[in-house]
Amino acid sequence: MIALSFASGQTSPRKSRKSGPLTGTAGVPGDKSVSHRALIIGALTVGETVISGLLEGDDVLRTAAAMRQLGADVARDDAGLWRIHGVGVGGFTQPRDVVDFANSGTGVRLTMGAVATTPITVMFTGDASLRKRPMLRVLGPLALFGARAEPRDTGLLPIALTGAHHPAPIEYRLQVASAQVKSALLLAALNVPGRSTIIERAATRDHTERMLKAFGADISVEERAGETAISITGHAELRPSPIEVPGDPSSAAFPLVAGLIVPGSESAPYRADRNAARNGRTD
Repeated sequence: MIALSFASGQTSPRKSRKSGPLTGTAGVPGDKSVSHRALIIGALTVGETVISGLLEGDDVLRTAAAMRQLGADVARDDAGLWRIHGVGVGGFTQPRDVVDFANSGTGVRLTMGAVATTPITVMFTGDASLRKRPMLRVLGPLALFGARAEPRDTGLLPIALTGAHHPAPIEYRLQVASAQVKSALLLAALNVPGRSTIIERAATRDHTERMLKAFGADISVEERAGETAISITGHAELRPSPIEVPGDPSSAAFPLVAGLIVPGSESAPYRADRNAARNGRTD
């Protein structure tokens, strides 16, 4: 038995009891990393990108709001689909107000990359927690393209980032294993004449590379003496592509573990997939 506290200061006893087997269907929220990238890349296309399964948590919604501030048309329809009418690579416009990412480190770092080679100035900020997190790891290599950040001495938000007026391609070896830094540089390279190469010593998630290729970017990945070189040609015209954001495995862990530890439970995260498997079909 446990006692729960209420706002009035009073407590009320609550009892727990053993439940029966767990059955039913559990919907798994969309992957956060893919959701951020889907919004940003969709905003850099020409035409409409339709996203299903987008994670609608605050971090991702901050990125959606930022894309609107930068000029893209981003909206959720009645069916739960997100529709983005992009502005094209290099088409971002200067926001009228500060772009606040609250606690979204992925959103702010990737968006810094996306604007770093467009000649606009964007003031980035966040909540108290995000303002303590380092930004130099991404601002340093973005400066190689010609981007300027003020203030830059502390590397902490709030930061005004001015994109390069005449960006030049770069070859850069990542100093830390970071998918965020790698992705920011790849997004920046989209609006640069010529071919840029990002080299990583340790493998990191490759969502950005895969998604850019699906949207029509000229991007290649090759192994070089134990390192991975990702090369991308700038001044790309990305074509719209529908995105189905996959479920987040870490979120799926909760119903899966519950089903495993309660005797007699039936695990059916997606009933349609289970029926397809019974019929000898797999996706």
